[in-house]
Amino acid sequence: MKLFDLIVVGGGPAGYNAAEKAGTAGLKTLIVEKRALGGVCLNEGCIPSKALLYSAKIYDYTKHGNQYGVSVQGSSIDQRAVVERKDKVVKTLVSGIGMSMKRHGVTVANGKAEILGRGNDGFEVSVDGTVYTGRQLLITTGSMPVIPPIPGLREGVESGFVLTNREILDLKEIPGELVIIGGGVIGLEMASYYNSVGSNVTIIEMLDHIAGNTDSEISSILMKNYKNKGITFKLGCKVVKVQPGKVTYEENGKSFEVSADKVLCSIGRAPVTTGFGLENLHVYTERGAIKTDEQMRTNVAGVYAAGDVNGVSMLAHTAYREGEVAINTILGKKDCMRYNAIPSVIYTNPEVGSVGETEESAKSKGYDVNTVNLSMRYSGRYVAENEGGDGIVKLVVDKKYNRLLGVHMISNYASEIIYGAALMIETEMRVDDLKEIVFPHPTVCEVIREALFETK
Repeated sequence: MKLFDLIVVGGGPAGYNAAEKAGTAGLKTLIVEKRALGGVCLNEGCIPSKALLYSAKIYDYTKHGNQYGVSVQGSSIDQRAVVERKDKVVKTLVSGIGMSMKRHGVTVANGKAEILGRGNDGFEVSVDGTVYTGRQLLITTGSMPVIPPIPGLREGVESGFVLTNREILDLKEIPGELVIIGGGVIGLEMASYYNSVGSNVTIIEMLDHIAGNTDSEISSILMKNYKNKGITFKLGCKVVKVQPGKVTYEENGKSFEVSADKVLCSIGRAPVTTGFGLENLHVYTERGAIKTDEQMRTNVAGVYAAGDVNGVSMLAHTAYREGEVAINTILGKKDCMRYNAIPSVIYTNPEVGSVGETEESAKSKGYDVNTVNLSMRYSGRYVAENEGGDGIVKLVVDKKYNRLLGVHMISNYASEIIYGAALMIETEMRVDDLKEIVFPHPTVCEVIREALFETK
């Protein structure tokens, strides 16, 4: 009998990180992955998209270097070479995860998992015909792209005319006309890349704004930046038909068409809760996601779920932490998952970094808040590195307890700075105490300190 203390179903960020922690703690652990370790994030999401975006950033530097006294003649981008480098980066990191599993004593089963149910010794999971038993079970099956029932859309996916986040990262040719359905994080990042490398990009979004729940002023600044770069935005519009070479959408009751060489469907992602026998455990789901408590426990004793599959916060770093909470709970350690200080980033150029409450969400929850809005030009380094930059930082402060509830910024380095703001919110330090923290100078991050001194 192949008996394990823990079986992890799914090798994405929640799964492989949890398996590593379990192995380190001495649990005999099996992780099952049907494709490649690393999941969507490493293979067709976070990492490959950042590899592409970095190539685009370097290309942008060559095109606009004259603003900084640097002239580059005849620069070009080789899309095939960019994709090859992306594949090399992914291969390196996937290999690293495999070595980490081995180093921490985790058994890896490559194949399709099927949960058979609970047996006498634990939960039985079949992997391509081989049955394993786990005393505990952690489900980390992730999420998949949503393909809405728009006429012609699914047919477009099958023909290769319509792409998801997976296929858009593998294009060897730059489309002349790229239409993106959905103005969220994935859509904006791919719009950023393909706009930089030469595509005419149109974003069609049903809402009256882009970037989802991002602070409204920051999303407006981001949109203005990309309008100036040539991206077309169709807000408050609904796609009603997709046909080879064109997309039909409605705006204010009228129908319009836009030509397309390729279409990216990026309207969201849905938890993967079918196709692997979850129903055999009678695990409770809510709106298509596995329902978990603060310790990542499901309604079935011994069964845990972490990552996108629980639908709470579909971010890789959230998944890491949720997996850790599940393992700590299995080990009998006191731990719980908190979602009030999870940072999010849009890796456009400029970047957007956010953590905690926006002014709107804080007020909707009954907080009496003070909001500080400060130009990034209060940072000397920002001015030195951003010709004509219009970035801002916004702080949302709880008046009652004089502590930060949210920090939002649009700026270069936002992705590397926002963790510090998350720490400030997580520790619930008073603003007066935060003012005593010494920031390095000159840096972009010290604008947060300047903003703290603007609070009332």
